[in-house]
Amino acid sequence: MEELLKKIEEQQVKIDAMYVSVEKLRKYFLWTLVITVVTIALPIVAMMFILPSLISTLSGAYGLGGI
Repeated sequence: MEELLKKIEEQQVKIDAMYVSVEKLRKYFLWTLVITVVTIALPIVAMMFILPSLISTLSGAYGLGGI
């Protein structure tokens, strides 16, 4: 009986260590997602607003108003 309790305690220690490891991995994936969105998605959205005005300005400067 004592051996069984010892094994259960050992398993609990391993489960706790695994939980800590999984939480670190979850936080790593979360920050990876945040950094990906900031470096890829936000510039794409910004270009949706910047490119039309830039094209308008350049076409006006070069006299391409008909295009």
